[in-house]
Amino acid sequence: MNDRNTPAMQALPDGEAEISLVLRLPWEDVARLGQEAGRLATQMQRPVTLDEAVSHRLRSARSAAHAKPAGEQPAAVAPPSSASVSSLPSRPPADQARQAIERINGSA
Repeated sequence: MNDRNTPAMQALPDGEAEISLVLRLPWEDVARLGQEAGRLATQMQRPVTLDEAVSHRLRSARSAAHAKPAGEQPAAVAPPSSASVSSLPSRPPADQARQAIERINGSA
């Protein structure tokens, strides 16, 4: 499945499915995922990958949507955009990368 339009999907033994995707994210979002992975690793007392942090975030959002009162419809998930995730002004990619790495390393 090398077709970029068809994500690879695999059924897992626990009844879930795994879908492989390629996402293009601003460095600020990658840094936030790193922070989320750090929080999750502290909570779980073990190392956590960015993939695991994203899966946890998606499951948490899904659980929160299902917990709303019956009269409310869960909000539709909007496609990712840098404007909805990051409110920082545009900067050169090298500056964005440097700042994201500093945030991940805790030196910012």
